[in-house]
Amino acid sequence: MTETPEVFVTNYNKRFTGVSSTAARMALTHLKRYRLALVGHPLPLAGLPAPITPAEARRLSKTPPAGRPFAIWHVRRDPEMISALWARDVLRLPIKTVFTSAARHRHSAFPRWLISRMDAVVATSEEAASFFPAVAATLSHGVDLEQFKPVPDRAAAWAALPYGGKKGVAIIGRVRPEKGTDIFVDAMIKVCQQDPDVTALVMGMAKPSEEAFLKDLKDRVAKAGLTERILFPGFVSHEDQLALMPALSLVVNVARYEPFGVVPVEGMAAGTPFVCSDTGYYRQFSAGETTGLIVPPGDVEAPAQAVARLLADPAKIEEMGAKGRALAAAEHSIQREADGVAEIYERLWAGENLAVHRG
Repeated sequence: MTETPEVFVTNYNKRFTGVSSTAARMALTHLKRYRLALVGHPLPLAGLPAPITPAEARRLSKTPPAGRPFAIWHVRRDPEMISALWARDVLRLPIKTVFTSAARHRHSAFPRWLISRMDAVVATSEEAASFFPAVAATLSHGVDLEQFKPVPDRAAAWAALPYGGKKGVAIIGRVRPEKGTDIFVDAMIKVCQQDPDVTALVMGMAKPSEEAFLKDLKDRVAKAGLTERILFPGFVSHEDQLALMPALSLVVNVARYEPFGVVPVEGMAAGTPFVCSDTGYYRQFSAGETTGLIVPPGDVEAPAQAVARLLADPAKIEEMGAKGRALAAAEHSIQREADGVAEIYERLWAGENLAVHRG
């Protein structure tokens, strides 16, 4: 790469996380609009460029991009903020920094200082925005409506997948206590014992430190005699997730804590309703529980009852799925999010002061 990119998207975490997923969708959409470089680790989404090193990004940033007064580094994690500030404030490179925050809590002292040095902050919800004196914009994470979309026959789509049963329910994300994977497993043991047509999927990887937690979950399933009905396929690729989402009867995310949580809105875009704990952005997604049901965090009985009630009413699932798709299209498209972030870039390039502490 010889020409200076207009936008550098940093990804310094080698694991594919929710943050990685949202960064990948944004980057893919912005590739149609900007000269863009990915810095750090690859993001496994077809069409994205191979990453360059932070050193290469700093080298390219020495010269402003054609037609722009500076390049923009879009960062999402503490190490990425540190890297960007080193480039801007120590090396004095002509760049500006944009940080996206989904956190629904007050940051500790050092991250607060890092964020205070950003040229613009984007919050993913009103609650996230409330922890800053000012944000450049509040933009919900978006989903690609052309990729995540309903299918004409949910039952046939599920039958085409290799999991068995007639109704699919899944939790998708990192396998760990914070994500409530154990709550999902215990709830689905109850559901599967009552409904022989249900197959439950735990889609996600466990870190080495959580291997004992994962083993305990599998032991619970084995003890219940449900190893053929509650499955642990592990990591799901983007392509597999596109096929899975509209085939599921329900997406279930019962995290104990979640900053935002984009999986249910991916389900909404695919016409699949959800059962989620009252954390993250889930209550807003539910639109008064017309697109999904909200249950208390940490409760096993409530999600078990909610899942069973919806699975017993296929017409309700289709009704909620249609409303979810409409809401995702109206308020949670990746194009809407990308347009909002692009407006921030343009305002920075125009010389506007959008910093958290302005003056």
